[in-house]
Amino acid sequence: MPEDTASSKPPGKSNWLRMAELLRPHWKALTLAFLAVLGETGADLLDPWPLKIIVDNVLQSKHLPGWLATVVSYTAGHDKLSILTFAVAAVAVIAVVGALSSYLESYLTTSVGQWVMHDLRRTLYQHIHQLSLAEHDEKRTGDLIGRVTSDIQAVQTFITSALLGMLVSTLTIAGMVGVMLYINWRFTLIALSIVPALFLVVFFFTKRIKKASREVRQKETELLTTVQEVFSSIRVVKAFSREDYEQRRFEEQSLDNVETALHARKLKATLAPIVEVLAAVGTCLVLGYGGRLALSGALSVGDLIVFLSYLGKMYKPMRDLSKMTDTVSKAAVSYERILEILNTVSRLRDRRGAHTAQPFRARIEFKRVSFSYTPDCPLLTDVSFEIEPGQVAAFVGPSGAGKSTIVGLIPRFYDPTSGEVKIDGLDIRNYRLKSVREQMSFVLQDTVLFRAPIWQNIAYGRPDASRAEIIRAAELANAHEFITEMPEGYDTMVGERGVSLSGGQRQRIAIARAVIRNTPILLLDEPTSGLDAASERTVFEALDRLMKDKTCVVIAHHLATIQRADVIFVVKDFQIAERGTHSALLAASGLYAELFGIQSQNVPAGE
Repeated sequence: MPEDTASSKPPGKSNWLRMAELLRPHWKALTLAFLAVLGETGADLLDPWPLKIIVDNVLQSKHLPGWLATVVSYTAGHDKLSILTFAVAAVAVIAVVGALSSYLESYLTTSVGQWVMHDLRRTLYQHIHQLSLAEHDEKRTGDLIGRVTSDIQAVQTFITSALLGMLVSTLTIAGMVGVMLYINWRFTLIALSIVPALFLVVFFFTKRIKKASREVRQKETELLTTVQEVFSSIRVVKAFSREDYEQRRFEEQSLDNVETALHARKLKATLAPIVEVLAAVGTCLVLGYGGRLALSGALSVGDLIVFLSYLGKMYKPMRDLSKMTDTVSKAAVSYERILEILNTVSRLRDRRGAHTAQPFRARIEFKRVSFSYTPDCPLLTDVSFEIEPGQVAAFVGPSGAGKSTIVGLIPRFYDPTSGEVKIDGLDIRNYRLKSVREQMSFVLQDTVLFRAPIWQNIAYGRPDASRAEIIRAAELANAHEFITEMPEGYDTMVGERGVSLSGGQRQRIAIARAVIRNTPILLLDEPTSGLDAASERTVFEALDRLMKDKTCVVIAHHLATIQRADVIFVVKDFQIAERGTHSALLAASGLYAELFGIQSQNVPAGE
């Protein structure tokens, strides 16, 4: 496979190994938590024994075992009152040890869960940023948001409440079974006779619960995608009075979500009572058989109490393990969804041996470039042209002809399927991607501003810029005057996507953002589209300053704005149909002259 080709499933590691790598930095906290688990398990195992001592050795006057008699004699004394005092003290000590162990285990696992969530969220967010536009085009924004939030939350819940909880339950069961076998192995086998049926039931339901959990997550993602899409396009919704339609669409998806969640809940709800019934069957068997042994004198009352106590404690972790299937299933589904993104390798990445680009002279060349978004739908075919350093090159043509596609190849938003895009004579794939884009500035038709102060939006491409540099960039962009008239000047918060500003103001902030980067290559995608005549004039004045001594690539729909371009490329059907200066193309009486004539006729008088 070529090194620039994407791979959605690279040779990787198992999910459990990836999970272990997430937990490895926190091994100290997990080790302490494991020790706390051992303390908690030990407290559970010792819990019924003080009662056995009181029944057998105080009330029924039986002798203590040799090692226990020595401990009691050394700590309390020989008489019954001393033994009772020892048993009461043992209850308190066991309770304190169990409580402290439970607190430490809960605190440490919660801490580890939070840090793992942070690490996983950071890793996933960083990886999403590293994906190319091609991968982002294939993903839904709401789906990605769900994976960064809800899916990671499910993994954290598993680590916090199930990871060591499962270990506690497993160790408790194993310890109790061992002690019960020591007391009476036949009795123990009867108590354990329901275990095979219990595990079969849990296994049967676990697969179905996991499948149902996956369907629930899919429906939740679809709902989140709809909400994100509608809220980000609320002006379109209101402009076309489609509130009722969007409400109906939301309700339909919400109902689908409810039905899927209820189906999953039905499976989970069915499992719990089955486990309870099986546990009750086991309890009945133990009570019946144990009672007969106690009546015949084959089993002491204290041993029977220990057995019954262990039986209740043993069935409880079994119930807990069955209930954890929901948490485990959700975490497994969510982790698979997270790994699906992490295992997606960007189609655009640095080649082996790629080097950092030195400051560009900014000569741009397309050499027999072909491109398609999908293999079965070719767009550009054999496109070649050159732009010399310091030139202003304009791309014009009908909408959908391929202008944005051509310009999008220059900063490597996409890679050509064949041919080469060169800067200063070298294929840009031989440069490190970041070093290429650091030498380019953009002023786009749809200016995106972030919810942040104006000065941060201007300095977005160069965050280390000083206040004086920010102000100077705003002055060059003809933005300083309207910024200083705002309530808090440069500290004024910009609304989401810049909706609190006019189109001309947004464009001038975008130009200031490009000015402050001061890069050798400038890419402009119809920067005056939709502006009124006064705003357009102000923006053009700023652009003239910005474009000085730079290689500029302009996508233009209004041909009157690019008459001074050094070279104009006319794009038709994803091909370069014509090229030349404004006067030469008019003289050729081709497509450019036709387009210019149509626009000239539509210009209102006085403009």
